[in-house]
Amino acid sequence: MNMNREILRIALPNIVSNITVPLMGIVSTAIAGHWGADSAATIGALAIGVSIFNFIYWNCSFVRMGTSGLTAQAFGAGNFRECTNMLVRAMVVAAGMGLLMLALQYPLGELALWGLNGNEMTREYFYARASCSSGSTAGSRVCRMP
Repeated sequence: MNMNREILRIALPNIVSNITVPLMGIVSTAIAGHWGADSAATIGALAIGVSIFNFIYWNCSFVRMGTSGLTAQAFGAGNFRECTNMLVRAMVVAAGMGLLMLALQYPLGELALWGLNGNEMTREYFYARASCSSGSTAGSRVCRMP
């Protein structure tokens, strides 16, 4: 029984972090459902924006998922120096990918909006959410949705 509690203690933060990104789309959809007579069009626009954002965002999750196993092995072996090295490597890769995403945000966003036939509301939602993603994951700033 003690082993199950230890596994749950370690796994719970990862489970919660995996829930937060889709939860933001669900909350946005729930709020959009209460916006006036044209709420169906609003929900449709948000669905496209959420799909585009989640596709791009989850393509970057390999950094977190790829390093968690290696870090767990190093931690289990008592090699805390390697744990620190894994953190530094992951942060460098994440920073590089973040800068690349920032540089390619507009062309990738416009290509996705064109391919999915997104309207102006979809565009506003996508760019607002994309500009807030670093703040929401790092907890470093507050963003206001349009």
